[in-house]
Amino acid sequence: MEKKKKLLKILVIEDEVDFYNALKIRLENWGYEVIGAIIDGVDGLRLARFSFPDLIILDIMLPKMDGFMVAMFLKFDKKYKHIPIIILSARCQASDIKLGKDIGVDSYITKPFKSEELLGKIRELLGVL
Repeated sequence: MEKKKKLLKILVIEDEVDFYNALKIRLENWGYEVIGAIIDGVDGLRLARFSFPDLIILDIMLPKMDGFMVAMFLKFDKKYKHIPIIILSARCQASDIKLGKDIGVDSYITKPFKSEELLGKIRELLGVL
């Protein structure tokens, strides 16, 4: 009996329904398991801690707790700091990108984005080039 290859798990923390659904389909077509839902920052943080994903794609502008706070709670906790985080946001000011870097996010990609750029960054961070 052939063992089924374990899919790498990506958590998407996003509150815009259409964007989430499009991204989920794209990630699944690339061969990743997608967890998450259209959620706020508090639930996103809770889900990250519960599910231990291989990578997180995180929006900044979320209800209840913004993406910077979510990233900070994860990156400042030794149990979760190893999980790569890609911020995927429409906010493109230099101060936002610097804050992401200061918090320890692994990549900051602005919307609109090129699919190849996102896929390349995911593969790089997961070590599957």
